[in-house]
Amino acid sequence: MAVSELYTKYARVWIPDPEEVWKSAELLKDYKQGDKVIQLRLEEGKELEYCLDPKTKELPPLRNPDILVGENDLTALSYLHEPAVLHNLKVRFIDSKLIYTYCGIVLVAINPYEQLPIYGEDIINAYSGQNMGDMDPHIFAVAEEAYKQMARDERNQSIIVSGESGAGKTVSAKYAMRYFATVSGSASEANVEEKVLASNPIMESIGNAKTTRNDNSSRFGKYIEIGFDKRYRIIGANMRTYLLEKSRVVFQAEEERNYHIFYQLCASAALPEFKTLRLGNANYFHYTKQGGSPVIDGIDDAKEMVHTRQACNLLGINDSHQMGIFRILAGILHLGNVGFTSRDADSCTIPHKHEPLTIFCDLMGVEYQEMSHWLCHRKLATASETYIKPISKLQAINARDALAKHIYAKLFNWIVDHVNKALHSTVKQHSFIGVLDIYGFETFEINSFEQFCINYANEKLQQQFNMHVFKLEQEEYMKEQIPWTLIDFYDNQPCINLIEAKLGILDLLDEECKMPKGSDDSWAQKLYNTHLKKCALFEKPRMSNKAFIIQHFADKVEYQCEGFLEKNKDTVYEEQIKVLKSSKFKMLSELFQDEEKALSPTSATPSGRTLLSRTAVKPAKAKPGQASKEHKKTVGHQFRNSLHLLMETLNATTPHYVRCIKPNDFKFPFTFDEKRAVQQLRACGVLETIRISAAGFPSRWTYQEFFSRYRVLMKQKDVLSDRKQTCKNLLEKLILDKDKYQFGKTKIFFRAGQVAYLEKIRADKLRVACIRIQKTIRGWLMRKKYLRMRKAAITIQRYVRGYQARCYAKFLRRTRAAILIQKFQRMYVVRKRYHLMRAATIVLQSLLRGYIARNKYQRMLREHKAIIIQKHVRGWLARVRYHRSLKAIVYLQCCYRRMMAKRELKKLKIEARSVERYKKLNIGMENKIMQLQRKVDEQNKDYKSLLEKLTNLETTYNTETEKLRGDVERLRMSEEEAKNATNRVNMLQEEITKLRKELHKTQSEKKTIEEWADKYKQETEQLVSELKEQNTSLKKEKEELNRRIHDQAKEMTETMEKKLIEETKQLELDLNDERLRYQNLLNEFSRLEERYEDLKDEVNLMVSIPKPGHKRTDSTHSSNESEYTFSSEITETEDLPLRMEEPSEKKAPLDMSLFLKLQKRVTELEQEKQSLQDELDRKEEQALRTKTREEEERPPVRGAELEYESLKRQELESENKKLKNELNELQKALLEKSSPVVTAPGAPAYRVLLDQLTSVSEELDVRKEEVLILRSQLVSQKEAIQPKEDKNTMTDSTILLEDVQKMKDKGEIAQAYIGLKETNRLLESQLQSQKKSHDNELEALRGEIQSLKEENNRQQQLLAQNLQLPPEARIEASLQHEITRLTNENLDLMEQLEKQDKTVRKLKKQLKVFAKKIGELEVGQMENISPGQIIDEPIRPVNIPRKEKDFQGMLEYKKDDEPKLVKNLILDLKPRGVAVNLIPGLPAYILFMCVRHADYLNDDQKVRSLLTSTINGIKKVLKKRGDDFETVSFWLSNTCRFLHCLKQYSGEEGFMKHNTPRQNEHCLTNFDLAEYRQVLSDLAIQIYQQLVRVLENILQPMIVSGMLEHETIQGVSGVKPPGLRKRTSSIADEGTYTLDSIIRQLNTFHSVMCQHGMDPELIKQVVKQTFYITGAVTLNNLLLRKDMCSWSKGMQIRYNVSQLEEWLRDKNLMNSGAKETLEPLIQAAQLLQVKKKTDEDAEAICSMCNALTTAQIVKVLNLYTPVNEFEERVSISFIRTIQMRLRDRKDSPQLLMDAKHIFPVTFPFNPSSLALETIQIPASLGLAFISRV
Repeated sequence: MAVSELYTKYARVWIPDPEEVWKSAELLKDYKQGDKVIQLRLEEGKELEYCLDPKTKELPPLRNPDILVGENDLTALSYLHEPAVLHNLKVRFIDSKLIYTYCGIVLVAINPYEQLPIYGEDIINAYSGQNMGDMDPHIFAVAEEAYKQMARDERNQSIIVSGESGAGKTVSAKYAMRYFATVSGSASEANVEEKVLASNPIMESIGNAKTTRNDNSSRFGKYIEIGFDKRYRIIGANMRTYLLEKSRVVFQAEEERNYHIFYQLCASAALPEFKTLRLGNANYFHYTKQGGSPVIDGIDDAKEMVHTRQACNLLGINDSHQMGIFRILAGILHLGNVGFTSRDADSCTIPHKHEPLTIFCDLMGVEYQEMSHWLCHRKLATASETYIKPISKLQAINARDALAKHIYAKLFNWIVDHVNKALHSTVKQHSFIGVLDIYGFETFEINSFEQFCINYANEKLQQQFNMHVFKLEQEEYMKEQIPWTLIDFYDNQPCINLIEAKLGILDLLDEECKMPKGSDDSWAQKLYNTHLKKCALFEKPRMSNKAFIIQHFADKVEYQCEGFLEKNKDTVYEEQIKVLKSSKFKMLSELFQDEEKALSPTSATPSGRTLLSRTAVKPAKAKPGQASKEHKKTVGHQFRNSLHLLMETLNATTPHYVRCIKPNDFKFPFTFDEKRAVQQLRACGVLETIRISAAGFPSRWTYQEFFSRYRVLMKQKDVLSDRKQTCKNLLEKLILDKDKYQFGKTKIFFRAGQVAYLEKIRADKLRVACIRIQKTIRGWLMRKKYLRMRKAAITIQRYVRGYQARCYAKFLRRTRAAILIQKFQRMYVVRKRYHLMRAATIVLQSLLRGYIARNKYQRMLREHKAIIIQKHVRGWLARVRYHRSLKAIVYLQCCYRRMMAKRELKKLKIEARSVERYKKLNIGMENKIMQLQRKVDEQNKDYKSLLEKLTNLETTYNTETEKLRGDVERLRMSEEEAKNATNRVNMLQEEITKLRKELHKTQSEKKTIEEWADKYKQETEQLVSELKEQNTSLKKEKEELNRRIHDQAKEMTETMEKKLIEETKQLELDLNDERLRYQNLLNEFSRLEERYEDLKDEVNLMVSIPKPGHKRTDSTHSSNESEYTFSSEITETEDLPLRMEEPSEKKAPLDMSLFLKLQKRVTELEQEKQSLQDELDRKEEQALRTKTREEEERPPVRGAELEYESLKRQELESENKKLKNELNELQKALLEKSSPVVTAPGAPAYRVLLDQLTSVSEELDVRKEEVLILRSQLVSQKEAIQPKEDKNTMTDSTILLEDVQKMKDKGEIAQAYIGLKETNRLLESQLQSQKKSHDNELEALRGEIQSLKEENNRQQQLLAQNLQLPPEARIEASLQHEITRLTNENLDLMEQLEKQDKTVRKLKKQLKVFAKKIGELEVGQMENISPGQIIDEPIRPVNIPRKEKDFQGMLEYKKDDEPKLVKNLILDLKPRGVAVNLIPGLPAYILFMCVRHADYLNDDQKVRSLLTSTINGIKKVLKKRGDDFETVSFWLSNTCRFLHCLKQYSGEEGFMKHNTPRQNEHCLTNFDLAEYRQVLSDLAIQIYQQLVRVLENILQPMIVSGMLEHETIQGVSGVKPPGLRKRTSSIADEGTYTLDSIIRQLNTFHSVMCQHGMDPELIKQVVKQTFYITGAVTLNNLLLRKDMCSWSKGMQIRYNVSQLEEWLRDKNLMNSGAKETLEPLIQAAQLLQVKKKTDEDAEAICSMCNALTTAQIVKVLNLYTPVNEFEERVSISFIRTIQMRLRDRKDSPQLLMDAKHIFPVTFPFNPSSLALETIQIPASLGLAFISRV
């Protein structure tokens, strides 16, 4: 296929551009063969015509598809050329912020001028052990590749770092060395890796300086060899330096500085130790002020000086040598200030007592006169004589500067020599990795000798690089068995010959230097005559005769000849050197003492750079006259020799290349200057690598990759089982020219452009398929649309027709309604008219009838009136007649009555004095008054409801009435008033009249008051309405305030709850952190313990014959007690039989603060133990005295029953002894049988003896139980005996006294009662103490009640104060008060809890000590009662119940069988057999049952020995088989079960509540093993951590392959064209791990743990840790692999995670927290799949990815790479939006997750329901020597 076929319409190309170097354009029409012009359109829309070169007809380079832009490896691009490389680097650097890119074997590193978080230890761990192509490009990947090849191929490696000044060479080399130091570690305790890294600050201070291009530019080259031993651990290093720029010591250009060390000295001049150096500001010295820029922004030279001195101390440069170095450097600064005055044109002088020179001489220890003399003179030697010649001022200044440069070069050499000594190792070096940090190609406006040497070195390095690349290409072709044809590549050997061959530039320069009158001009002429027009690489400038041009591999460089000879000679006057050699300053003389013997590397460049050879390589013995000859070697000659040595070293190693690129000259972060970048790419050989690759078959695919990528181009019938043949058939059809590709063994090789052609065919095929899919889909969509439209039309028609029918029906209804309305309307009109006529008629009739009726009424009225008048007239006349008659009758009556009154008056006068009479007279008056009063009251009642004024009037009226009553009473009492009764009546009548008037007046006033009351009522109602409105508003405000208060209270409550939850979470986090820290300490202790064991094993192996003798046992700690402090009894380990000796060095790595705390605690416990022991002794003495006194005072008691019990016990014991003797005889007889037939296990005699032995043993056990029962009855009977009173008879008293005296003489009863009385005393003391504590508690409760009262009063006062505050302040005050109260309560509770804990611990210890003492006393007393003392006692028959054999859940073993028990049960036990055939945790149950028996026997030594041996045995078996998951899981399960058993049967109430009554009987009785539980818990933690490490080691190789690389859903991920660095294939080859592999492994883990009976909670924690490791490793690899960040990979990850979740559901582990550990990975996968365009998408991403850090989110977005053409990249603006939205999020800046993190483990208490007495010991365990009890 012709390349021109790819130039079709819309194809994109690159065209040259003066500004951007290359611009992208698009073809507007197809290119045809022969066209001279191409129609293009630029990206900004401008159209242009691009003219082809008429000679070459070369078409513009094609642009790669967007899917390939941003590739990790430039060789993966379809089109390999300069614009593609430049554009790919720019996109990665600017858009994705990626500074590293592969270009074949070269790592291109672009300096970001910004600190990036990609060099942490987590990144190092992520790259460690990974293949170079599997991870994103990184300097760590190159370092890992070198380290791996060194270990795999056993060949030395080199990393060659080159680039311009400021490109980042030094930093890259530093990071490479840091990687080696971190990954490999050191082989000794001297921390060599730290020393290697510490050499950097020293070399930077004396060899780096600020330039216009770089603030920390290395002004020398260095090659560091890092040595490794056979285990590939760092053992040392060696440094070689090249091209030190000595001229910088005496001259700096504008905006540049001298070496950093001078400014660090000046910044530290105020230090006391530097006072003698008499330093000052940097602007004071001539050598530091020339650049005019003494300060670097952001750099503190004083702090850097501290770092430099610290590095010197670490490398063994002591303080005296450091001060010597600083003294010499200060002398150089003062030497630069030495001034000269001219005498004449040829001579000069130094002023007398010149201060700078005086200081210089004082510091250097030389004579002032000699130095001043030889600075102004020189010695000339001829064949006949020697004379001294003065020199001019200019020559003197040059000589002074040459001397300063020479001293600095010597000092530089001395420091390098001492650094190498510090880094030198005594261990033999097995291999090394060299790191070369050297200048890249340089070209400036003025290029001199320095640039010539640098470019010469780069020519040699480029030649080596080209040969290496060529060699790799050849090896690849030969490996694939492809016919090898010579690939044309640029060979720069002619340029090297031009420089270094015979009569080359260096030869002519050395020859000219030997000439007496040699000059730069004559040398230039020799160059022109020798090479001009003879060598195509040598040219002469047109406008200059003192310059020449060399065509280097990178560019043409013009060199100015001026100064070449002087710099090559490097002249230093010998007289000045002799003065320095005679110095009193020892260190200065050392710098120059070996100058004649060895070739001084620092004498290389006089004004340029110094060449330093490797200090370890020294020349052969010099001949007597060789020293001066060697000293006279020119710089060029030395440089050439040193360069040859370097090339020999590099050729003997496998090189790795790092090319550093400087993106811009202004040090702007992430700014890319295309011109500068292209210059450096051309200079560093990257483009040459591309060209070499493109010359052959640059594109290489494996058959499987090719098949996966181009499967779409095949038909089903073309697919064969043989992938290779299938690919061959396809290629033969697609590419007719067979020269365009070659078939290798495993790969297909393509010429340049062929992959692009295949991609075009694939894209066309996919485009056709897409069009077909689109056509089908669109047709289907249109048909669906048509059917929907048709259905909608029918529906619309149906509804329209229905609507029309409804409208017609409505019309008919309306028509009928209209007719009805017309009918009724017409009827209404007629009816209305009829009603009007009828109404009018009726009106007329009514009017007429009314008129007639009124006339009739008038007539009748007149008649009625006339009758009335007649009636009244007649009546008047009748009344007149009547009144006249009446008046006459009355007069008659009056006369008669007067007569009768007179008669009566007389009688009255007589009766006037009678009271009764008086009363009768007044009766009528009182009635009248009462009637009046009633009326007034009634009126008052009527007006009582009126206003106050009316009430006052009524009150006044009542008052008057009372007055009248008083008057009436006075009339009764007075006769005189009785006489005036009539007058009084009149007066009363007048009063009544008056009252009536007042009543009328009151009524009028009442009306006025009522009117006023109505008015007042209206006003009051109005006011009330206003008040109601105000009240309503106030209620609303109140409700609003209440609501606000409620809301605030609710909000504050919620806030408090949230704070409480947050504090709880924080406390949980703190607890987990503390637990994690403690478990990490355990892990570190375990590691140190293992290391100690390893060292001890090594020592044992080294010692061939062990020395006999007794090893002293360390009594302070055992092998498992070095970190834990046990109780006072348990820590006494002098008698421990299995004690191991541990050296004191083991304690050194422990935390000293923890050790001191533990030591202090041990001291306190010992003091407390001593005090308790003293108190116990005191109590015992007191109890004995009291007991003796009570025995003396107690009356005698009867002893017949006691004698009988003693006798019975004696008989039982004798019978027991008899049985024992029979048993011993049987055993002895059995052992004495010599016949093997008789003693065989199957023999009858053997069986008989065995049966007898069994029966006798059972009988012995029964007898033992009977003895125990008898003893208990004896004790109970002794307690029942009470002293008799004095009322007993003399006979009984005598008998009792005799019996007691008899027993007392024998000492029987006293000894029997000792233990019981001591117990009573102890119980009594405890009762008293409890009573005292009860009283104390009562007092405390009373005090608490009083305090509560006070608190209540204070609360009331606070409440009263709060009620006066506004609502907001009230709430705040109440909350503040509540917080204060809760805080105080918490503090009080914490204090009480601490006191109670201390009390409980103290009481437990006392109880344990007392119980032990009581048990010992009881046993001793019972044993002291001999049978002879009881034989004469009277006997009383006792019923002793015989119990059947009942096992107590204990196992008995002999002390000597303990090692055998540990060996059979722990060391030699096979976990698989136990897990399958026996109950889970059987070893733990057996060990605990053995501990129970030792506890039952009260044998503390046996308990301690067994537990110690068990722990040591578990540690030993885990150390031996620690990599076996089954073993670690088995012993983790059994250790936890053992721990649970110790808790379950400890006797503590918290652990006993789940036990059965039978299990509670099995609790430990004598020992508190709480501290051993802590030891076992720590051991379980260590085993758990070891289990996690085993899990991690097993899963680590599977995770990345199974979770990321393998395509679980086949066909989703596309395969992109691969580069030189091959990644792991995503196709599941044989041996490749898949997701199924991970799930199978998880199933294996789970089944093993379940078989071993591991606690469910512990299984959940293991699963959670496993899933965390899986998620962390997967996410870390995702963040470091650009090819994995795509939409399809996100789908794969989410599917894989769903499969893991399904596994969790199947195993009922969803509540284990494992799913939550995968949340970061899930969110990362979702981030790969969500839309990433709009602000809404950014908001959704920010809310969704809460488990990812900001750095991780931005990293994923930057790495997102489309796999197919339809995907789009993430825009820079979108990433900026995400960063802006997440800027306030406070999360860790760390990029990677900590995959080594282990969650703190807990062991929740899990009691066992298994009864210990039911456990059977299988014979397979080999534990026949233990027996059930």
